[in-house]
Amino acid sequence: MPKHEQSPRALRIGEEMRHALARIFEHGLHDPALMDVTVTVTEVRVTPDLKNATAFVMPLAGAHMPEVIAGLKRAEGYLRREVAQAMKLRYAPALHFALDTSFEHASQIDALLRRPEVARDLGPPRPPRNKTRDAR
Repeated sequence: MPKHEQSPRALRIGEEMRHALARIFEHGLHDPALMDVTVTVTEVRVTPDLKNATAFVMPLAGAHMPEVIAGLKRAEGYLRREVAQAMKLRYAPALHFALDTSFEHASQIDALLRRPEVARDLGPPRPPRNKTRDAR
């Protein structure tokens, strides 16, 4: 199996963890950096051995990103225990947090596609020219 593909079990556990984290974040955390911030969990990737998980997060409107990530890193142990309890897991993967840059990446691609020189190249295809030969 290629490195970037996950097993069905890892995908299922990652999705369950995403939902569990979202429910925990709805209730709020006591860290000052996370008190009044809405955090969206876009994806959780679990390693094939199910020992580590990376949760990709994005604060609402991208506000206070470094502080939010620092607050989540401080809360990793607490969040791991809460996720294990919510999912009724005997062993919960170690949680790590990372900013989800896919929205930023998509915006950059969109901006590139909207540039005039690229739009011209992506425009509707022109009909082929008739090539006439001299009939001699």
